[in-house]
Amino acid sequence: MAPSCLAPLLSSLLLGQSPAESLASRLKVEGGADVYYGYNSNRPAGGANFLPGTGTTALRDNAFTLNLASLGVSLEPAPVGFHVLVGLGTAVDVVHAAEPEAPGSGPEVWRLLQQASVSYVHGPLALEAGIYPSHIGLEVLPSQGNWTYTRSWMGELSPYYQAGLKGTWTFSKEWSAQLHVLNGWQTIGENNRGKALGTQVAYAGERLSASFNTFIGEEGSGGDAGLRLFGDLVATLRVTEVLSLAATADVGTQRRPGQPAAVWYAAALNGRFQVAGPVAVAARAELFDDRSGLISGTVQRLVEGTLTLEVRPVEHLVLKLEARHDRSRADVFGGPPPRSTQTLVVAGATAFF
Repeated sequence: MAPSCLAPLLSSLLLGQSPAESLASRLKVEGGADVYYGYNSNRPAGGANFLPGTGTTALRDNAFTLNLASLGVSLEPAPVGFHVLVGLGTAVDVVHAAEPEAPGSGPEVWRLLQQASVSYVHGPLALEAGIYPSHIGLEVLPSQGNWTYTRSWMGELSPYYQAGLKGTWTFSKEWSAQLHVLNGWQTIGENNRGKALGTQVAYAGERLSASFNTFIGEEGSGGDAGLRLFGDLVATLRVTEVLSLAATADVGTQRRPGQPAAVWYAAALNGRFQVAGPVAVAARAELFDDRSGLISGTVQRLVEGTLTLEVRPVEHLVLKLEARHDRSRADVFGGPPPRSTQTLVVAGATAFF
């Protein structure tokens, strides 16, 4: 047996734990259910809110719907661990919709999978390989991890997950860096011969947390493939014990054969105020300018404002009531006829453990 494998065993024996007890202490079971009712003032004929390919929350209009039900297990690395998480609901259908169709790949192959990765930790270095959450952006797929219920356009139009290898180096209590070698932009299956690189430099202080994230890789297939460059800046500030602010900014470009390079950029400001006890109010204002139409599918400038009331009556239950208004320079929201604006009211409940 290698010395690195003996260390956790010897440690558990010195602490008076059997190997089985040591293993059990590192195992964690997780899961939850996220349900909602949404109402869209446009009354879209197809019943779908948002743009095609988006809507990882509140996708359906005028219906009580399961957004996400998940169940998973993880083993804390010591030095080896793993994390497997599966789910179903409209969120996973949307998030896997663009997976390339190929033998052993495609939306139907991966639609239930949220994460499946193995990890290894040695001192300040941590490695993770497989399918794991994206290093880009402020928001995450589980609703209870976000200040609002619906997600920003910046979240919807950037990766929630990625497939590849991640290395994290922790320099100190506050500073860390990541390097990712990836199949591509939110894709498990491959649609070209290129690989992508992602990076992150992050600071986590007592009040201020910030990260700068990048992505570079060949995106698209065949004659439409081109090099994509993307940068993402996220900063969160705990102003007081009850008030927190978050700012995000994105800029991206991609080469296009026979055309000028596509360009898009976005920015958002978020705030969260703990009113009293279990009650909080959050707000978001956002601008997303897809001036080439590459990312959203239409040349447009999207502006949205969101206001959320959150109540946590018990530790593992989150209730949210939200109003959201979206505006575009193009008629992209459901009708008929298609319209340039939409207003949503959403009530969501998430129970998790």
